[in-house]
Amino acid sequence: MSLDPDDAFECEAWVRGFRRVAGVDEAGRGPLAGPVVAAAVVLPRRGRLEGLRDSKLLSERQRERLYAQLLTAAVDIGVGVVDADVIDELNILEATRLAMVRAVRHLAPAPDYLLLDAIVLPGVAAEQRAVIKGDRLCRSIAAASIVAKVLRDRLMARAHVRYPQYGFLAHKGYGTAEHLRQLQRYGPCELHRRSFAPVREVAGR
Repeated sequence: MSLDPDDAFECEAWVRGFRRVAGVDEAGRGPLAGPVVAAAVVLPRRGRLEGLRDSKLLSERQRERLYAQLLTAAVDIGVGVVDADVIDELNILEATRLAMVRAVRHLAPAPDYLLLDAIVLPGVAAEQRAVIKGDRLCRSIAAASIVAKVLRDRLMARAHVRYPQYGFLAHKGYGTAEHLRQLQRYGPCELHRRSFAPVREVAGR
C-alpha cells in the first residue's frame, strides 16, 4: 500500500460541482499539556508536492520543508488553536471540533466542502465528508495534518522557554516517562490539562 495520499476525494467533490474544497485535521488531542491545534487547507487542482503525507509518517525536517512549501503552494490555509483551560472546560473532542471550526472560519472565501479526518463539525454550513484514516488517504487532509503539527510543535517549543523544567521541547506535552517524572516533581503548570487523569491525579495530591 502506498504511503502517499491522493486527490480522489477532492476530485469527487470537484466533479459534483464544489469549487473550494478544504482538508481539515488537528494535532495535539493526546498530550497532557498544551493546546490542540487544527488546520484547514485548500490545495490547488493542479500541481503536486513531493512527499506530502500524514505528518506522523514524516520527520521533523520533512514536515518543516513541506510546511514551507505549503505556505506558497496552497490556495488558502486557516488555523485554529484551543488552549488547555478550554479543553478542560469542554472535553478534548469538543475542543478539537472548536479548533477545527476556528480553522475553517479563517478561510476566505469560505469553503463549500470539507474533508475531515474521521470527524464532523455540527453547525458548519459547508457539506462535509469524514474520511477514516483521512490523513493517510487524502492529500488536503494530509496537508492540514502537517500545518497543524508544525505550528503546534512551535508553540510547545515556546512553552519550553517559559517552563523548561517539564522538557516540552522534547516531548511536546505528550505523556512520556520523562514528562510524567517532571509532572510528579513540579506539579502541573497552567499549560497542563487538568481533566486528563495523570495531571488530575498529581493536582489532587
